[in-house]
Amino acid sequence: MSKIGKKPIEIPSGVVITNDENNITAKGPKGELSSSFDHRINIEIKDGNVILTVKKETKKTSELWGLSRALIANMVEGVSRGYEKKLELQGVGYKVVQKGKDIELSLGFSHPIFFQAPEGIEFSIEKNIITVTGIDKQKVGQIAAEIRSKKKPEPYKGKGVRYVGEQVRRKVGKKVAGSDK
Repeated sequence: MSKIGKKPIEIPSGVVITNDENNITAKGPKGELSSSFDHRINIEIKDGNVILTVKKETKKTSELWGLSRALIANMVEGVSRGYEKKLELQGVGYKVVQKGKDIELSLGFSHPIFFQAPEGIEFSIEKNIITVTGIDKQKVGQIAAEIRSKKKPEPYKGKGVRYVGEQVRRKVGKKVAGSDK
């Protein structure tokens, strides 16, 4: 029995959820998302809530039950409030410039790195902080991870691209060998 799957999803005002044979569409002030779910999960919309139940309880359906509930809840939150991830550039000469919808990163390489904004994702830049916003939680997280992977923070000086608030474990550099002579 799934603890997460049993919880009903409350639909906020301004959001419309439609169910067409387990093809869920969520429309809200930020946009529209749709996804299809496994046929072993019953999805009902009653009294401003989305309620999920399983047809036959097995280990696999219990897993799908919780997953489906979490995905629908993320869709509802995305179309009502949206998601954002913030990344910061740390290092001498590291900078980011916005060119239309896209961004150009200077990360100490001999060439700049261009990053195009996919559909549904927007970038905004303030000093050395990149904000990735969108309505799809998975896509926002994936794009932020791809930007971070261009130059991960290194453990000696901490230079690189990191999430705002991320703690980077620092290593002690090589010690100068003492002259015992």
